[in-house]
Amino acid sequence: MDATSAPHRIPAEMPQYGEANHIFELMQSMLEQLLIHQPQDPIPFMIEHLHRDNDHVPKIIILGPPASGKTTIAMWLCKHLNTNLLTRGTLLGKEFSSVAEEARKQYQRFKKVPDSLLIQLVQERLMEEDCVRRGWILDGIPQTREQVLMMQTLGLAPRHVIVLNAPDSVLIERNLGKRIDPVTREIYHTTFDWPREAEVQNRLLEPEGISEVETARKLLEYHRSIIRILPSYPRILKAISADQPCVDVFYQALTYVQTSHRSNAPFTPRVLLCGPMGSGKSLQAALLAQKYGLVNICCGQLLREAVEDQSKLSELIQSFFDKEMTVPDDIILKVLKGRLDRPDCVHKGWVLHGFPRDLDQAHMLASMGYSPNRMTLALNIILSVSMEDSV
Repeated sequence: MDATSAPHRIPAEMPQYGEANHIFELMQSMLEQLLIHQPQDPIPFMIEHLHRDNDHVPKIIILGPPASGKTTIAMWLCKHLNTNLLTRGTLLGKEFSSVAEEARKQYQRFKKVPDSLLIQLVQERLMEEDCVRRGWILDGIPQTREQVLMMQTLGLAPRHVIVLNAPDSVLIERNLGKRIDPVTREIYHTTFDWPREAEVQNRLLEPEGISEVETARKLLEYHRSIIRILPSYPRILKAISADQPCVDVFYQALTYVQTSHRSNAPFTPRVLLCGPMGSGKSLQAALLAQKYGLVNICCGQLLREAVEDQSKLSELIQSFFDKEMTVPDDIILKVLKGRLDRPDCVHKGWVLHGFPRDLDQAHMLASMGYSPNRMTLALNIILSVSMEDSV
């Protein structure tokens, strides 16, 4: 924007509309998809993207060492979020896929699937309608830095990455008691999670490669790989201790994947300070205004300034002051609206204190479009201290 041009008057409702409807995030998402897919005709592609409306479906990666419980957590999240679980087993077992068939041949010959084939399988699965519509959870993929780079090149980006951690000694002990239900693929443990049903108990199988030596070897490989993977997800990574009850791990993971990351969208701060007399609202408001360049608005001071300005409402407000009566809410809101609509509040943002004082006033303020958009701080203080400070 040309700094020498006349000041641009932006109506207050414009930034509020942008924030309420997430316009910045919408445009950012469309730009990302255009750069990733590079369609020949961008317009129909963007229309299809908007109709798909899947910008908020789960896109989760769960990583962790052997016996950390990542598959169990992934399955629980999958059921709770009604999304799709992708594991190496399900990807390799996919039918009517030439990529999956080639990957199975490679695994049968070398007991290993090349990174390029595995990521192709992931890409192929994520492009299917159910993953596009309901999202996905990747269990234990990617396993190497090379796989991460391949996924990033193809635009396969998660929104949340969870890494489970636990001491190696705990993991080795836990892995020795691991059992798998061949029907449901549920994972159980001889000590910590044994099924109640006799039918399930009888069909449980001991998986291969769970000996102490084999587990130690896998842990060594994991530690070598994970330190090169984690730097690729600096802002969306959550580490959770797996050395605690599985239910606790699950709820921590669920809480994380249900939170939205902080947006990079520009915004105008609208801060509300609440608290009793003597709690320090005025001081905190002044400090916030000074640090962040906000407009400091005290409701009581605003009413006094309205009287001094000899405005249309000044005589009416003065009459309530003379009678030592509370100024009616509709008059206060008129004065507040006039102040909050000024260019400095619209461009810089504001910190308001002294209003609202009750729930009805808060509803009225919100109905006029002046809800706080970042934080509402409630300052608590002991009643006796508040009375002393207000004397």
